Parts: sequence; C-alpha cells; structure tokens
Amino acid sequence: MHGKVEICGVNTSRLPVLKNEETRALLERARSGDAAAREKLIGGNLRLVLSVIQKFANRGENLDDLFQVGCIGLIKAVDNFDVSQGVRFSTYGVPMIAGEIRRYLRDNSALRVSRSMRDLAYRALQARERLTAETGRTPGGEEIAAALGERREDVEAALEAIADPVSLSEPLYADAGGEGALVMDQLRDTRDTPESWLERMALGDAIAALDERERRILALRYYSGRTQTEVAREIHISQAQVSRLEKNALTRIKSCIFSQ
Repeated sequence: MHGKVEICGVNTSRLPVLKNEETRALLERARSGDAAAREKLIGGNLRLVLSVIQKFANRGENLDDLFQVGCIGLIKAVDNFDVSQGVRFSTYGVPMIAGEIRRYLRDNSALRVSRSMRDLAYRALQARERLTAETGRTPGGEEIAAALGERREDVEAALEAIADPVSLSEPLYADAGGEGALVMDQLRDTRDTPESWLERMALGDAIAALDERERRILALRYYSGRTQTEVAREIHISQAQVSRLEKNALTRIKSCIFSQ
C-alpha cells in the first residue's frame, strides 16, 4: 500500500514524512492558531492513516472510503493533541484514526448489529491478532474467549454478527464455458424448494379469492382448531351451513391450485 498506489487521487509514494521535531513544532504552531502549520501537519501524517487502514483492508470495504474516514480521525487527533503530555503524536493519533474507522464500519454495516456486540467482536479480533503474534498460530474460539474473560458462545456470535453478508446469487466459480456455481447451488433446504414457494403463492391467491365469511370459517377450523359446531355458534349460522361453506371453499381452493 506504500508503493505507487492512488488513494483518493493521492499518489501514496509521494506523501511527505515529518520528523519528530518537525511534528512537535508544527503541533505547537497549530495550537496557537496557525492554519498553515495545521495543514502541513495533516499532510505530513497521511502515511499514518495508510498504516492504520492496512489493518482493515480485508473487510471488503473501499480503501478510498477508509482513507477518507481515517483522515477525519487524523484531523481530530491533530486538533485535540495536548503537546504538554510528552508523548509522540503517533501514539495518540493511531488509536484516534482506528477508532474513527471502526465507528464508520459499525455504523455503515449492511446489517444493524448492537453496539455492545460490535465492541465485543472488535475486541475479539484484536485478541486474535495478539494471540496469533504471540503463539505463531491462529487461536481457537475458546482461547480468544478466555483472553477476553467472555463466554465462547458470546464471542463466536459477535464475530458472526459482523461478518459480511453473502448474496445467494454470488458466483463461487466459473468454468471455461462461462457456466459456474452460485452460493445457492451449494445450499439445500428440503422444506423450502422452488415448488413449495409456488404452492404457497398459489394457496395465498386461492384463499384471497374467497369471501370474508369463507376465510373466517377456514381460519377458525384449521388455524384455531375449532369444531364445526363451535364455528357455527361463533358466526351465528347452522352447523350444516358451516359444513357446506367449508366444503365449497376447499373445493374452490383445490381447483385454483391444480389449474395453475
């Protein structure tokens, strides 16, 4: 990413780098209201933004967007840095930039996930990176949960919650002839087949064609489990009428379904 890469129209290989002394001098001038110093300080720390967004590059997000969000974090760091604290600007700036990017990813996810679950997921990702660096291997869910003092089920649920959604129409591969397999081709649910979808649609259309009293009778009989006598008492007609109306309604539904 530090090679000749264009991000937001900026050639990253030509970004300036400030020395420690230059940064501190510019920070002091910026704090006193020097707009030019502030501008130079921001431009001189754009490589800091680049180094941070590398950690988020595998999220499938547009790098231009992440770079712009990271720049907002950098600007906040420049405007809020206290030169009297005696710490390096990068020590303060990196968490500010990363925090701004995490907020962006959290608030712009395709799926709405609670803040507490997202926070747990990001802590789990950080713990996984740390444990991987320490042990030289990818830690399991139990190890990550133990490092965080959380339940394994909660950690795994949080990580699943922030995973990018996948379209059922997304191709898994394509052969030389242009034919390929989609995600939906690898999934099978015997309860929800195309045929069952069509049957449910036909049933819905058939029921919608009945009059209100017929629909009510079928609902009471087959959803509420009432007897014909109980239905007759509720809608104030005879049991014989309920039987006739129910039979006629079922006949019309069957005729509508099988005629399609």
